Amino acid sequence: MREIQKVAILDLYNGMANLGLKNIQEIITRYSDNSDIELQYDIFDVRQKEEVPNIDQYDMYISTGGPGSPFEGEGKKWEKNYFNWVNKIYNFNQKNNDAKKHAFFICHSFQMISRFFDIGNVCKRKSLSFGIFPMHHTEAGWQEPFFSELPEPFYAVDNRYWQLIEPNHAKLKSLGAEILSIEKERPHVDLERAVMAIRFSPEMFAVQFHPEADPIGMEKYFNDALKKQEIIESHGQQKYDEMCDFVNDEDKIVLTQKVIIPNFLQNAIDAKQLQLA
Repeated sequence: MREIQKVAILDLYNGMANLGLKNIQEIITRYSDNSDIELQYDIFDVRQKEEVPNIDQYDMYISTGGPGSPFEGEGKKWEKNYFNWVNKIYNFNQKNNDAKKHAFFICHSFQMISRFFDIGNVCKRKSLSFGIFPMHHTEAGWQEPFFSELPEPFYAVDNRYWQLIEPNHAKLKSLGAEILSIEKERPHVDLERAVMAIRFSPEMFAVQFHPEADPIGMEKYFNDALKKQEIIESHGQQKYDEMCDFVNDEDKIVLTQKVIIPNFLQNAIDAKQLQLA
């Protein structure tokens, strides 16, 4: 009989139809099917039903992307519940030398946890960033195990109106956090590059992009007339055509999906097994 470990998925999509949640479920199921460990997951509707998981019942957590402003929950019960959950996870890991709780934060959740730890300026972009874009390693990113199989640059799906810029390096240092990836550097553009990935602690990892995205979902988006128009207006026809070519490239989002979240799952499993040994 296989060992069972439990995953909690925190759904921040607020009832919006999306592919991200489905992709996360598929990655967990695929990993479980090909592993000696059986992964079982439950989904918590954070924004509509004000649900968060009990930290005693799960081994690892994945918090999704979602629509809208990362500030629209201010003063609402769901945000208080969510931040209380983040605080419990962080404090539990700081105080316990044995079983740790591993958490992964995606896009909207990246913005939320950046607000919670107050590690920089979470603000609105001048325009929507949507498509497949290069992500660049920082010096710390080159040492990041979750990125060890990814080239420089690696490619990921981006879909956001918001960003984290002007990181507070003193605050990051006090947390023991490191910036791992940033947007493409463009010296001729007078805009600060957004932070795209942070390791907040050995157990807490956050990305601004969508590592769960798959080719089938992106083809649907690129064939949507409105999305196509948005990309062409923002980046031009040539860039749109290039992104379409990237969709099924084994070295682009296909590789990113195969590497990052599975590495997170494997790391959490290995850590628990080491603690139990």
